[in-house]
Amino acid sequence: MKIREKFTCPLELTHDMIKGKWKPIILWRLRLGKTSLSKLERDIEGITQKMLLEQLKELIEFGFVRKKVHEGYPLRVEYFLTKPQGERILEALHIMQQIGIDYLLEHEK
Repeated sequence: MKIREKFTCPLELTHDMIKGKWKPIILWRLRLGKTSLSKLERDIEGITQKMLLEQLKELIEFGFVRKKVHEGYPLRVEYFLTKPQGERILEALHIMQQIGIDYLLEHEK
């Protein structure tokens, strides 16, 4: 993903870094700990492997997620949140989740 050169405020930059349908969901799932690509794909209903890989690549580029490749056969790859940036974004996602819960309860859904 290409980042704009100019922003009116830092919030715009952060929004661009995590915007989209899948990035917040991927980050929220990674709060549970290190996981494989196949486990992420199973846990996130509706995401394709291609989209998951694209979104993970961008989250890695922005410093929210890291990827660790383990030697040996079969090849094993784990994805996890970085410290502190990946873990700090969870604070914002937690607030967003609570707003969603409150809305659902308020509207009896």
